[in-house]
Amino acid sequence: MSNFKQKLESLLKQEESFLDIETKEINYNKVKDSADKIDEKLITILADNKETRDKFFTKIKDIYVFNINDFKFFLDENKVNNSYTQYANQIGLSDGVEFLKDRTDVVLEFPFKDCVLEGGQSTEEGTDTYFEYHDKNEKYEEKQSKRNEIFFNQVLAHDEIDRLFDKKALINWKRFTKDSGKDGENVGVIKRNKDGLINENLIIKGNNLLALHSLKSEFAGKVKLIYIDPPYNTGSDSFKYNDNFNHSSWLTFMKNRLEVAKDLLREDGIICIQCDFNQDSYLKVLMDEIFKNLYITTITVKSNSISGNKTQHKDKTILKNKDSILVYKNGEKIKLFPQYAEKTEWDTHYNSILIKNEENDYTIKNLKDVMVEKGVIDEKYIIKPISISNVKFYDFIFKNKENIFRGVNSIPAELKKISIKNKDKVVCIEGRDEKMFAYNGSRLSFLSKAFKSIDGSQKMAQLLGDLWTDIDFQNTQNEGGVSLTNGKKPEALLRRIIDLTTTENDIVMDYHFGSGTTGAVAHKMNRQYIGIEQLDYGKNDSVVRLLGVIGGDETGISKSVKWEGGGNFIYTELAKWNEQAKDEINEAKDLKTLEKMFSSLCEKYFLNYNVKVKDFKEKIIKEENFKKLTLNEQKKMFLTMLDLNQMYVQKSEMADKRFGISKEDQKLTKDFYQIK
Repeated sequence: MSNFKQKLESLLKQEESFLDIETKEINYNKVKDSADKIDEKLITILADNKETRDKFFTKIKDIYVFNINDFKFFLDENKVNNSYTQYANQIGLSDGVEFLKDRTDVVLEFPFKDCVLEGGQSTEEGTDTYFEYHDKNEKYEEKQSKRNEIFFNQVLAHDEIDRLFDKKALINWKRFTKDSGKDGENVGVIKRNKDGLINENLIIKGNNLLALHSLKSEFAGKVKLIYIDPPYNTGSDSFKYNDNFNHSSWLTFMKNRLEVAKDLLREDGIICIQCDFNQDSYLKVLMDEIFKNLYITTITVKSNSISGNKTQHKDKTILKNKDSILVYKNGEKIKLFPQYAEKTEWDTHYNSILIKNEENDYTIKNLKDVMVEKGVIDEKYIIKPISISNVKFYDFIFKNKENIFRGVNSIPAELKKISIKNKDKVVCIEGRDEKMFAYNGSRLSFLSKAFKSIDGSQKMAQLLGDLWTDIDFQNTQNEGGVSLTNGKKPEALLRRIIDLTTTENDIVMDYHFGSGTTGAVAHKMNRQYIGIEQLDYGKNDSVVRLLGVIGGDETGISKSVKWEGGGNFIYTELAKWNEQAKDEINEAKDLKTLEKMFSSLCEKYFLNYNVKVKDFKEKIIKEENFKKLTLNEQKKMFLTMLDLNQMYVQKSEMADKRFGISKEDQKLTKDFYQIK
C-alpha cells in the first residue's frame, strides 16, 4: 500500500461514522455518500491535511473547492494497478465530461490522459523480457514481447509520481572547451548571472521527463524558446526512437513533458514543435488545451523533394514533402522578429529612379530607360520578371537602392498636402527617422527598405509568412560532422526559428536533443542552451558535434554568422544506480534473500513495475522448477528482469555510499540546486 493510501486510510478511520459497525474497517460506501452530500466532517478531515488537500481540492483564489469525482474515483480504484485510466477507451473531442456531439467546448480526450507515462524512448526500452519453462528442454527460456507502456494514474499513483519527479542526482560532470579535448575537464564552478540563474550551456544525458522536472527548480520561468523535434509516431524505428507509439500513448508521452515544459518558459516565451501528418492534428488540440488561447501559427516547411525512389508509389498516395511546426506563446507579452528570404525575381513595381540635380533639386526618370542608357539591360528589354542573380543587373540596383522606388498610397497627411500643392515636383519633409519623399500625392518607397541581411550579406528580401520552402533539408548529413538518418534538421531552420523568437543570451531548450542541431546553432548565435537526450549516438552524439562547434566548425550557418569557434558547455548525467542494484543481486546468499531484496527494489525504486516483472515476481519465482535452479541461474534471471535503464538516484539520497556517487559530483549537484 502506498504512503498516500495509508495516510488517507488513517485519516478516514478518525471518524467513527465512516467505519463498519462490526469489522471497524472503513465502509467506502459511507465515505462516498458523505462526499456526495459534501459532509462537513469529511471535508474537514480532508482539508486539514496538506497531502489530501493538495490531491482532492482545487484552489481558486483563496478558496479550496472539493473535487468529488477525483476523490470517489480514488476510493473506487485504490486497489487496482497504477495503469488504470478513468477515460473511455477511445480518442475524441470533449469538454471533459461529454463528447463534442453533445457540447461545443473542445478538449482532446484519450486513454491514460490522467496518467504519467514513465517509459523512455529507445527501442531497447520498447520490449519486455519474460521467461517460459519448457518441459522438453527442462529449462526456462528467455523471450521478448512488445512492451505495454507503463502508466501511473495521477490520483492512484500519487507516491510513485512524486518520487519519479523528485530532483535527481547529477554525475560525470565535465566542462568542454577549445583546449579540453574529447575527455573534457573538471567543471570547477557552475557560473551564475547577477540574479543567481545558472549561466552555462548544459547537455544532460538521461530520461527527458525526469530531467525536465529536475531543471524546474532552477529554470522555471526562465527559458525563452523551446524547440523540439519529437518522434513523429510514424510506425518505424528510424533512429533508435521507439517511434511506434499508439495514439494515446504518444499523446500521454507528449502531454507529460509539455506540461512541465510550459512551467519552464518565460512569460514571453515561445514553444515550437516540429511534427508531421501522423500526429499534428491531435497535437494541435492537445496544445490548445495546455496553452489555452496562446496559439500563434502553424508553419509549413518543405522537408522533402518529390524525386527518385520517393516517387515509386505515386499512383497510390499523395507523397509527403512537408512538416509542420506548431508555434505557441506562453503569455501575451511576446516579440517576434520578422524573417525574410532572398527574392529571386525582380519586383517590377520598382519602376522609377530619383535623380538629384546640380541645383539640389530632384527629377524622376523611368528605371528601364536609365538601365538601357547605362548598358545594364538591352534596349529591347521590357520590364518583366528577371532573375536578380544577373550580376550586372544586381550590382546596379544595389548601388542605386537608395534612389530606386515605387509609389505607394500610404502617406502622412502633411506630406500629401504639400505634394498635391506642388504638382509634378518631388517634395520632401523630415520624418521621425528619415526624410520622406512624395510625388503628385504618392509617397516614394525606396528599394533600400527591401534589402535585408540574409546569410551575412545584404540581399533583396521577401517577408516570410507561415510557408517556408527555401530551406534545404536534403544536404544536411555532413553538417557539424555528425549524421542522423531521417532525423537531422538543417542548421538554417534552427537559425530562423531562434532568430524569429530570441535575442542574444536568451535561453534556448531542446529536450529531444538528438545530434545537437539546436545547441550547435544556439552556440553559434550566442544563445545559452539546454539540451536533454537519453540516447547515445556514439560518433554522432551531440557532445561530438558541440566540440566541433567550439573548435570552429565551418559547416551549416558558420559562414553566414562568421563563426570562428570558442565558448564552452557542461555535460552531466542523471545518476543511475544500476551498478548498485546489480551488486546487491550478485551478493545475495540464497533465494530467500533475492526475493526479499527484489521486492524492496520493486516497491521503492523499480518505478517501471511492468506486467512481465509482476508475473515474474508473483508467479515464476514461486514455481518449483525455478527453485530447483542454481543460485547463479536464479540471479541471472533476476538481473534480466531488472530494468536497469529507468532507475535514477534521488538528490536527497545521493550521499548514501551504496550509490557510489563521488564527493565532487555531490558537491556540483548541490551547487546546481543551490543547496548549502
